Amino acid sequence: MRGLVVGLGSIGRRHLANLRTLLPDADLWALRRTGADAPVPAVKVVSTLEAALEARPQFAILASPSPFHVAEALVLAEAGVHLLIEKPISDQREGLSRLIELCHNRSLVLMTGYNLRFAPSLQALREALPRIGRVLSVRAEVGQYLPDWRPGSDYLRGVTARPELGGGVVLELSHEFDYLRWLLGEVASVCAVTGTRGDLGLAVEDLAEVLLTFESGAIGSVHLDLLQRAPTRTCRVVGTEGTLEWDGLRRGLRLFTQGGWTELLRPEAAPADRNRIYLEELSHFLTCIETGAAPRVTGEDGLRALEIALAVKASQGTTIKLGVP
Repeated sequence: MRGLVVGLGSIGRRHLANLRTLLPDADLWALRRTGADAPVPAVKVVSTLEAALEARPQFAILASPSPFHVAEALVLAEAGVHLLIEKPISDQREGLSRLIELCHNRSLVLMTGYNLRFAPSLQALREALPRIGRVLSVRAEVGQYLPDWRPGSDYLRGVTARPELGGGVVLELSHEFDYLRWLLGEVASVCAVTGTRGDLGLAVEDLAEVLLTFESGAIGSVHLDLLQRAPTRTCRVVGTEGTLEWDGLRRGLRLFTQGGWTELLRPEAAPADRNRIYLEELSHFLTCIETGAAPRVTGEDGLRALEIALAVKASQGTTIKLGVP
């Protein structure tokens, strides 16, 4: 197979390494518009999309900053290239409906890179939801001190810290909006407060408190931050018959019913193999190309998560209703 990775930041390099693991004989190209002097083993590196298309790639992974995704994806889709677009699918809604329609009309895979859906512990949470009856509320939290994300690099130069590259906690940590939709269905309205509250010198929001109302009637609250020193990613789902608690970092899941707490997945002491779910995600994408199956996380899913994120950024204490897809 012939593949293209657009963008050679940390996630682009991860995808290239995983592609080489899954497709050791593939013809792999990479598009990097800056820093082209640094070599990438066993990969042909070009600096323009036009040059990349000369390889006639069958698929592409867009790991560039989100403001570039739609323009790049439209050119590639016009050339008949299957697409895996890293999250968020974009930083704005414009052009996404056209992209989704184009890929549908050309029978192209369009997948959004919300890789948490491939985490076994989160899949187990979804499968366990019927055990707690009708869901009443959910509380999700994710946070980590931004300078600790990529040790050895200047966090102020990274995408997360730069507004012109789609940075900020709301878009960068939009996984929560996607997986809550996956668990509980469509979001009807959003009310949020965001701001820059830390001492990191950021020009983007580093903190968000979000209230979601789901079409089912359930209410959700989401906390996002780039500030807390102790990393966390948790979700607590309350139902009429019990409660589920997920620890995303320790891969734990427990259930409370009338009989008390039951460990469905015991928290693991060893650090998670974070690359495992990236491999699962990429393998799924390649299988969808081969079989024509719909991806687990579609372009429409990416659009829905983006609409929630954009409503969060626009809210500032007012309630914003979301349209029914």
